[in-house]
Amino acid sequence: MSHFLYPSKHWKAGDSCGDDSSSAGGDGKYEVLSVANKLISEEIRSLMARTEVKGHQTDTLMAGSLAKALCYIHRISKEIEVGQDVKSRILVIKAAEDCALQYMNFMNVIFAAQKQNVLIDACVLDSDSGLLQQACDITGGLYLKIPQRLALTQYLMWVFLPDVDQRSQLVLPPPVHVDYRAACFCHRTLIEIGYVCSVCLSIFCNFSPICTTCETAFKIPLPQMVKAKKKKLKPAT
Repeated sequence: MSHFLYPSKHWKAGDSCGDDSSSAGGDGKYEVLSVANKLISEEIRSLMARTEVKGHQTDTLMAGSLAKALCYIHRISKEIEVGQDVKSRILVIKAAEDCALQYMNFMNVIFAAQKQNVLIDACVLDSDSGLLQQACDITGGLYLKIPQRLALTQYLMWVFLPDVDQRSQLVLPPPVHVDYRAACFCHRTLIEIGYVCSVCLSIFCNFSPICTTCETAFKIPLPQMVKAKKKKLKPAT
């Protein structure tokens, strides 16, 4: 499930959230941040109440979430006045394993982000993500696996919050080695060597004379049959 936390569809610019004690006057917070914090908290509680988790693990719809974020960025860029420029970025905070089933959708979203000049940053909390490494490398974003989860706030503020111009003046963590393995279309597993369809560029781990994606039949030259030479019979003496 991919869901907007903020701004929610029930909120409009200028709306207040709750009474005055819960906004700016109660705790001294900036009013806009106070409203955003409360709306995000309410949306998270509502989302968790509607989410059904089967078993101990669940796959994240990262490709769908990134696609929805790109659509939102595109809509905002169309609504701004002529002459204004919006420098958009996407930050992915990931704590789940990669899902090879989303490889094609994920790569399509990444190339769309690259075309729109949208940077994708990745803050990984658990195991490394090969898909996000490719996304950050292709779009020019920053990939970082958090060494200590207790310092998550510090990493978010001092590594991911600065924009591209400010990052050039900071001492950031060194870049990581990018895992550019692709997922095959037949078994959805990451492979290093495979077969690629010359028509639709689908990747397979095993050879097939017909592409299961575009149904192209490949003309494979068969090995020529070598006729066996007839043995000459020696005349009897």
